Amino acid sequence: MRQDHLITATQLSRDDIEAVLDRAREVAADPAAYANRHAGTVLALCFFEPSTRTRMSFDAAAKRLGIDTIDMGDVDSSSVSKGESLADTVRVIEGYADALVLRHPSEGAATLAAEFVDVPVINAGDGAGQHPSQTLLDLHTIRENHGLDDLTVGIMGDLKYGRTVHSLAAALTNFDVRQHFISPESLRLPRSVRFDLHETGAQVREHEELETVLDELDVLYVTRIQKERFPDENEYHRVAGEYRIDAETLAAADDDLTVMHPLPRVDEIAPDVDDTDHARYFEQAHNGIPVRMALLDTLLGGDEPGDEATTMGADHE
Repeated sequence: MRQDHLITATQLSRDDIEAVLDRAREVAADPAAYANRHAGTVLALCFFEPSTRTRMSFDAAAKRLGIDTIDMGDVDSSSVSKGESLADTVRVIEGYADALVLRHPSEGAATLAAEFVDVPVINAGDGAGQHPSQTLLDLHTIRENHGLDDLTVGIMGDLKYGRTVHSLAAALTNFDVRQHFISPESLRLPRSVRFDLHETGAQVREHEELETVLDELDVLYVTRIQKERFPDENEYHRVAGEYRIDAETLAAADDDLTVMHPLPRVDEIAPDVDDTDHARYFEQAHNGIPVRMALLDTLLGGDEPGDEATTMGADHE
């Protein structure tokens, strides 16, 4: 993995992914071994959109590594409200921090930010683009439950605007995984994403009904219909509430099916699924801590536990 930025899941090779996930497994097994490995380092949390899990898990992961965090706070109370450009904002914050975590409503924002700073930038979601750190914790969850090869994965819901979908689909092409995409016609994968998947030789199938493929799946990854991404509210209301699953739906699934969701959910997974053996979405959210600890440790030049962590900066290009 490039040691300066994490912008998109497409930059990750199988070796990159397994290196981070191996380290995440070590962190989960012995978190004390990673405590204070990056004391004296500062991480800037730059969230131009609302976030609960991503913001808090990066904050908690950093602190468990001994990293101090600073937060730009609400956009309306920052200089962005005065018209400051993203480029100027990140160039200023670069002077305060050793790395940046950036969430922004505009696709490509993280790529732009990385062009203006010399410290690591982690894309925490750029509009309908990518969310690579979420993908790493998704892969960790899948690996801990099934492994990452010889799998059949179904991804259902908002495939058009869902950045977690775009990142996960790209990352899964590094493994022996059959991918099934289930959505209404209006929320199919963007053409550019489908093209990239086919270019890798990925095994991809598209469906409008979950029932046609449910009994084949090892993993079902459900996403909500994202009202905030729709340019046309009427289009949102036409599809909202579709593709909902409940415990009865899953009666036709394999006993070992894992149900995942990046959260927050609205009504696409009924509460009665929570009590089934299929539900792994809260485990998935909790995996954000060891995975993001492992990611930060990797980007900031952490060596094996017990060795002194290397400092970042000199090797950045």
